[in-house]
Amino acid sequence: MVKARVAVLVSGRGSNMAALIDAAGSHDCPYRVALVASNNPEAPGLEIARQAGIATFAHSHKGLGREQFDLLIDDALRAAGIEYVALAGYMRILSDPFVTRWAGRMVNIHPSLLPAYKGLDTHARAIAAGDAEAGCSVHLVTPTLDDGEVIAQARVPILPGDTPQSLAARVLEQEHRLYPEALARYIRTHGGR
Repeated sequence: MVKARVAVLVSGRGSNMAALIDAAGSHDCPYRVALVASNNPEAPGLEIARQAGIATFAHSHKGLGREQFDLLIDDALRAAGIEYVALAGYMRILSDPFVTRWAGRMVNIHPSLLPAYKGLDTHARAIAAGDAEAGCSVHLVTPTLDDGEVIAQARVPILPGDTPQSLAARVLEQEHRLYPEALARYIRTHGGR
């Protein structure tokens, strides 16, 4: 099987990236992580990628306009022959031209049951609203924040006494399971492989 070449964009610790890398090691996984890129040269996720033998690209976004920075990332993706992009804790809003170039080939994991709680502080917002459950969503990336088609979700009950931190920890466990499964299924269905 020829595996699709995936780039993972991270800004921090890279735990979802690590889950994607681990899953890619399976013989029947339809993708391999060929590049990890970051807007934060100090992101711990970069070291995880290096230790796994994966090429990395890092450049600070500071002092650059959004489109200018996204061109640097796009150049790195194209130079690496990337076919799909997975955002995993990438804390930058992408420019419209970048999103358009990767339309249908870029996914994100978001810590809520979209369309609820787009943006930040999702766990605190779900608890404050009195919701019975929270969770995570894998969705296609569009120019509108957290608004693309949802391709997979996992639900987590909100327990009495939950804090945003305790809920986040349980949701993160589901993210690590859901993201590799959803990405693999999407590539199998849409990749023509």
